[in-house]
Amino acid sequence: MSASTYLAYDYPLLSVFWSMLMFFLWIMWFVLLFRVVVDIFRDDDLSGWAKTGWLVFTIVLPFLGVFVYMIARGKNMGRREVAQARAQQQAFDSYIRQTAKGGGTTSVDELARLSEIRAKGDITDAEFARAKELVLSGHGSGTSDGVAATTRR
Repeated sequence: MSASTYLAYDYPLLSVFWSMLMFFLWIMWFVLLFRVVVDIFRDDDLSGWAKTGWLVFTIVLPFLGVFVYMIARGKNMGRREVAQARAQQQAFDSYIRQTAKGGGTTSVDELARLSEIRAKGDITDAEFARAKELVLSGHGSGTSDGVAATTRR
């Protein structure tokens, strides 16, 4: 047969849908398998031997191992995932609080520093008033360099 054949005639539409379904189910299977393996390692309630047993079971007999794990321990998988997400969020929040607290000063701190500078006589009352306005408006720094830069313009 010397005539060219077309793939569309050899592979009907229903077969394309069936192949796509099998491909997506295969991908979903691997996602489920990896989630089970991650959950095995994440669970602090399991001993090392229990983790090894579950891991060997899911590797040697993957379909049976994953389905038995989902039946036996699947209810708590979501709880462990939520607990880990909360722990990560708390760690992130505490890091942000620590970074924000150590990095900047508040306007009260800047005003107190300005008062000390004025009490030492390093700045005049007019310079203090101008720097105080800037600090309260949120546009300036209360340090002596900021005072000198803003008042001598």
